[in-house]
Amino acid sequence: MQVEGATTRMESRLRIAGQAVQPILVMFPLGLFALATIFDVAHLLGAPAILGALAYWNIVAGLVSGVLAAVAGAIDVAYVRRPVAKRIGVLRGLLNMGVLILFAVALMVRVGAPDRAAGVGLFFVELLALAIAGFGVWFGGELANGRAPAFARAAAGHRGY
Repeated sequence: MQVEGATTRMESRLRIAGQAVQPILVMFPLGLFALATIFDVAHLLGAPAILGALAYWNIVAGLVSGVLAAVAGAIDVAYVRRPVAKRIGVLRGLLNMGVLILFAVALMVRVGAPDRAAGVGLFFVELLALAIAGFGVWFGGELANGRAPAFARAAAGHRGY
């Protein structure tokens, strides 16, 4: 996408062996949070109580890896010079932080439960967080491929859709 002579394509500055670190780190919390939600579905449908504890520890590991991914993403955004790309990168970071906050709330509520299991309400909070995470992943993929979504083009003032 071209906006006033600048593209929204973001290149990662944090690399190991030529590979961007942040896209690799993002996969760990996504997988762990999704697995925690699957364990909660099984537990809510009557599976053994151990699945509630497994979901709890998946959320713990997802939060730790999510913070690492957020730091790597912040390093990448800090080196972006183009204002449109920086703004979109910050938006993506805020989406990811929202996901981490929702799962942190789910974790804090679980601490009080004897078997660390989630109730129906907490399960819906996890589903909301996963939906936001899915949107954030799609949005990040569009940026990495240099194709800004229509709403990002509209926000940047490019209304040629």
